[in-house]
Amino acid sequence: MFFQHIYDKSLAQASYLIGCQTVGEAIVIDPKRDIDTYLQLAKENNLTITHITETHIHADFLSGSRELEKATGAKLYLSDEGGADWQYQFQHIGLINGDTIEVGRLTLKVIHTPGHTPESISFLLTDHPAADVPVMIFTGDFVFVGDIGRPDLLEKVAGLTGTQEKGAKEMYHSVQDFVKLPEFIQVWPGHGAGSACGKSLGAVPSSTVGYEKIRNWAFQYEDDEEGFIEYLLEGQPEPPKYFAMMKKWNKVDRPLLMEVPIQKKLSKEEFLSAYHDGVQVIDTRSKEDFAKGFIPKSLNIQGNNSFSTWMGWMVNYSEPFILLAQEGQMEDLTRKLMRIGMDQMMGYISSAENLGLELQTVDSIDLEEFKTYLNREDVQVIDVRNKTEYEARHIANAENFFVGTLEDHLDMISHEKQVIIYCQSGDRASIAYSILKKYGFENVKIYYGGMKEWLEKYNSVTN
Repeated sequence: MFFQHIYDKSLAQASYLIGCQTVGEAIVIDPKRDIDTYLQLAKENNLTITHITETHIHADFLSGSRELEKATGAKLYLSDEGGADWQYQFQHIGLINGDTIEVGRLTLKVIHTPGHTPESISFLLTDHPAADVPVMIFTGDFVFVGDIGRPDLLEKVAGLTGTQEKGAKEMYHSVQDFVKLPEFIQVWPGHGAGSACGKSLGAVPSSTVGYEKIRNWAFQYEDDEEGFIEYLLEGQPEPPKYFAMMKKWNKVDRPLLMEVPIQKKLSKEEFLSAYHDGVQVIDTRSKEDFAKGFIPKSLNIQGNNSFSTWMGWMVNYSEPFILLAQEGQMEDLTRKLMRIGMDQMMGYISSAENLGLELQTVDSIDLEEFKTYLNREDVQVIDVRNKTEYEARHIANAENFFVGTLEDHLDMISHEKQVIIYCQSGDRASIAYSILKKYGFENVKIYYGGMKEWLEKYNSVTN
């Protein structure tokens, strides 16, 4: 058996290429949209991709299953579980509980594991040349290392009222069935630490059924369904806005993107024409470089592993944008964007200088100056971390406006008072600062040190 775990750090998303080397056939589970990764791996290992499948209709990334199907001619196997509202709306081979997919001398048995979504399935893999017992299970967003999939996305993202309680109940029963599996079976999930599909995912890529029974919180509620549901639903992170778009596009027919686009480097004239027409500029430089001089009304979304997530939070899919980034970054950034279906980039520029624009600078303060602004009537201190982080520990009298939804609460931010922004260590605060400056807030300062520096210095706060 050939096995390859493919991991996208930017979305903490895992996909898998599994092959039977005896006959040269392979299956891909939960492929990302830049499919050249799988084509190259298959070629290097003398495999032909003959099967493609998914564990569920994804919300956090745009699946590459149909691009891969078109490129290879492989058969597409997708869940037909979950009822009429949860059917894929394009041609595929349907899967229900108990079905098997044969890939050479490998078999993948389908197990319906609802909870995260109604149609969610897992795949129990048996490598028959080695043994006629299953050795791996691919759980998608059902069981993670140390956590399980959240059941609240359909309600919070798609607006389907009441689905989170139903999903939590289904998840409880799916978990009770999972513990009946042999403890030696390897667990390969769809996500790792950093994903918004759960609240406490582990950093290691895989686990075993036995390990999860011991260490995963979800397996400690054997006779307490109510306690399980309460814990599962509390403290889940805010789902990014783009999740709703992914849920739709992964279900319906859509245009395919077969190659990684090569982005156009804009001339000064092309850039200025678009900029003055109101096209959004995304500055992907570090927060330190952004602070030294930025294009007015640009947003600072750094080109790191969180780039695609924050782009999905901040940028409307119906509006074009321009990146400020180095040429050597463009392929990586383009891949990150195409994985969430954000294809409306007009092009990029590599410098903020020599454009004929007066650059702005960030007004930042250090810890000692920050302290002088605390507990003052003429100052509004804003914590832009998420609600769970804020409720756990925050600086006394700070108000909480999560950066991802900051634009929805601009009417609650003062134009008269001095506004001070902080987060954990500066990255989200830099996004928030650029948002406020875009909307004309003048009296804004940023405390880059954030909660990290504050706790290192004082190790105590008032909640």
